[in-house]
Amino acid sequence: MDQSILSSRAIMGMYFARLEQNPGLAWINDVSNLFGSDQNSETYAFLGQSPGFREWIGGRQANGLQSNSFMILNKHYEATLEVRKTDLRRDKTGQILARVQEFADKSATHWASMLSTLLLNGETTVCYDGQYFFDDDHSEGKSGSQSNDITCDISEVPATVHGTTTAPSTQEMQAAILKGIAQILGFKDDQGEPMNENAQSFTVKVPISLYLQAVAAVSTLAAAAYAQNLNPNLIAGLNVKVVMNPRLTWTTKFSVHRTDSPIKGLIRQSEQEVELKVKAEGSEYEFDHDAWQFGLDTWRNVGYGYWQRACLVTLT
Repeated sequence: MDQSILSSRAIMGMYFARLEQNPGLAWINDVSNLFGSDQNSETYAFLGQSPGFREWIGGRQANGLQSNSFMILNKHYEATLEVRKTDLRRDKTGQILARVQEFADKSATHWASMLSTLLLNGETTVCYDGQYFFDDDHSEGKSGSQSNDITCDISEVPATVHGTTTAPSTQEMQAAILKGIAQILGFKDDQGEPMNENAQSFTVKVPISLYLQAVAAVSTLAAAAYAQNLNPNLIAGLNVKVVMNPRLTWTTKFSVHRTDSPIKGLIRQSEQEVELKVKAEGSEYEFDHDAWQFGLDTWRNVGYGYWQRACLVTLT
């Protein structure tokens, strides 16, 4: 065998080294929970909240738990990279290394692709309560009707500079972000109790077109809250960051997520982590095709968790 050809073991080493350097996108853990799976599908039960305290009048009053659930089916995903032996022998510019690194990046960002699709489909796909994940008529027990799919009329914002729904001014974007945060803070559970009253950290996920406006808005968010005569407790002590997601195709929308709760708005389910399989030196594939193949496969899926941890804001 030509010793100038990079070995498959060396290519595998490049792959795993790249994985260690690029563990994925930080926002994935901020907005979703990861649960393991050991079967074809998993059923997630949402039993509602425990009752709050009341004055003891006329004896105890027991409250049962709500019963909602939904199932996430594991799916099989694969990606295969083929490298011709002639390319391995002739590569003088590190192109093979670059392709292997890109291959590793794809496995690290697969979760991002799946979660982004969940967000884009949130207004048309149901979650555990039978309503669309982003919907204007969620209701459980004593919560009353609640919406995590809201609008912000930028023409009503007292801004010194006005923009458009696809290019809002900083003040208009501030008003929209604050409205999304306030909406999440106001959600009640099935017992009628505030569900996010201890929230401190939020992530604003925006498409590329709204990124600069969102960054400028968040940098002076506290001042904007005071200028709009909002309750100072709304913004005091909050940590709000902006994450640009090029996978989002929205032009007038963005989502706000509470990120410091143990239960998130989205779910990642993993039955089998990414495995690397190789057909290389000495294989029948090499003999027949004069090439090597590096295959990735995994069993996983995603789904919706608590809709109360997220809010979609549409600029109108």
